[in-house]
Amino acid sequence: MNGKTTPQEHQADEPPATAAAPERPAVSAVERPAVSAVERPLVSVIVPVYNEIGTIREVLERVAATKVEKEIVVVDDCSTDGTPQEVEKLTIPGLRLVRHEKNRGKGAAVRTGFKEARGRILIIQDADREYDPENYDRLLDPILRDRADVVYGSRFLGGPHRVLYFWHYVANRMLTLLSNVLSNLNLSDMETGHKVFRREVVEGLLLREDGFGIEPELTQKISRRKWRFYEVPISYYGRTYEEGKKIKVKDAFRAVWCLIRYALWD
Repeated sequence: MNGKTTPQEHQADEPPATAAAPERPAVSAVERPAVSAVERPLVSVIVPVYNEIGTIREVLERVAATKVEKEIVVVDDCSTDGTPQEVEKLTIPGLRLVRHEKNRGKGAAVRTGFKEARGRILIIQDADREYDPENYDRLLDPILRDRADVVYGSRFLGGPHRVLYFWHYVANRMLTLLSNVLSNLNLSDMETGHKVFRREVVEGLLLREDGFGIEPELTQKISRRKWRFYEVPISYYGRTYEEGKKIKVKDAFRAVWCLIRYALWD
């Protein structure tokens, strides 16, 4: 051990969605407890990761450097490049590593993170350096001021961002438009990877999507329960496919299906 403290680790694999227990009644928005800015409740930063050995250390160190009372829950989705071993080398306070025994997708990793989280506020943080942990203060502020239950960090509200793929931009805007039509929200960035929730917002949800479909599923199911949404501009440093970007064209078609399905049925 050499006197070092390593992340707590255990295996986590859920049963298939078909074997899930019946959905618990959602917590009513009118029942939400007040969150005081003075209180500064524990924040759980959930980091789903798959084969990000080149970026995971930097991302976790940047998360650790934020001035937020937090725990960091890394959910490794059966990486094959040594990512979990890289996490185990770190001595960051509050860092926990949970491992899937087989690769199941981002949505499954997010569900595991929700299950493992102990904080009253949950942040999803991708492990690929596209989303900057320095956005946390801005993302948390509406919840701490009791103005929101859910906060999305928007890449399209004027924050600094790397200029990349035009057709990705078009696809994101079209998916967000369809999401807004179905949910009657006016979001600018439904697919953002920087989402923040009060704990009770996700506690009553039965989430099914294993892949990137988790983004539209979360949006539609939460909007149907009338929680208060907020958007804030964030910085965004998108990466290229040569740099390891994973989302594909098929994921856009899956997102359309998920938006329609979860707007109408759970």
